[in-house]
Amino acid sequence: MSTSTTSAPPGTQDQPPARAAPRRGKRANGRTGWRRALRRDWQLYSLAILPLLFFLVFRYLPMIGNVIAFRRFEPGGSLFGEDWVGLRYVRMFLSDPTFWQVFRNTLWLGGLTLVFCFPIPVVLALLLNEVRRRSLKRFVQSVSYLPHFLSIVIVAGITLQMLASDGPVNHVLGGLGHDPVRFIQEPEWFRTVYVGSEIWQTAGWGTILYLAALTTIDEDLYEAARIDGANRWQQIWHVTLPGIRPTMITLLILNVGTFMAVGFEKVLLLYNPLTYPTADVISTYVYRAGVESSSFSYAAAIGLFEAIIGLVLITSANTLSRRTVGTSLW
Repeated sequence: MSTSTTSAPPGTQDQPPARAAPRRGKRANGRTGWRRALRRDWQLYSLAILPLLFFLVFRYLPMIGNVIAFRRFEPGGSLFGEDWVGLRYVRMFLSDPTFWQVFRNTLWLGGLTLVFCFPIPVVLALLLNEVRRRSLKRFVQSVSYLPHFLSIVIVAGITLQMLASDGPVNHVLGGLGHDPVRFIQEPEWFRTVYVGSEIWQTAGWGTILYLAALTTIDEDLYEAARIDGANRWQQIWHVTLPGIRPTMITLLILNVGTFMAVGFEKVLLLYNPLTYPTADVISTYVYRAGVESSSFSYAAAIGLFEAIIGLVLITSANTLSRRTVGTSLW
């Protein structure tokens, strides 16, 4: 029995094995890949220049002005204040009863807006998803999201005209035998008026986002649920809602982040001195203290306090969402 051996080609014997090429570090590979992607798609990356400049100029650079919350600022003087006063203005607004009144009003308006304005688009999207007549569905969608494209001034003007003492709503109440209601002048009606106008303006636009999320749900899941004997309500509960849960959580986190920043423009247009006890919020109080009373350092301290609370809220909501349902913004 013989074994055949294959001889190596001449010139290749007794040569040391080739050394493996040195590996580049992950950082170098990442840098090379980023540069290659930038050269390949530089047209797409160039589209981000203007948005980045916008955020830099109008969002990040103004943050430097927060230093006047700890310095005494006088109009016409130094841009960053004259003298360092530390936490003087913080102690001032913490001991101001008016501030705590507007703080409570902000919590009330923010809480009511979150409780009513967040679930209504979800419910409306679920109802529209069950409509089979395409013409009716399009009509309801168009009517519902049209107010979103109206400016805050127009929305506030329509609200004031509708709820005026001689407006259409009071005319209907008079026809039913009720006395006219001063919706605009009575403090106890302001929260209802504000939340109602907010629902009218934002519900349709939120519905579009949820309808888009509904289109990503696999139809096989509904078929499997029907085979298992699930009715329409059970399909909504076990298939539809879990399917749009990431979208719901994302929008909820964003709404929590803007919890303290209750719509400044709408409140400013709807309220008046008679409704200050329930309508005055932190943003409008800062406007009156800073612009009308020229207490810029005091207003900057309150605004910084509001921003810190908003940052804590959105960070806490994001962390809680990530740990409980596994969905988060970052």
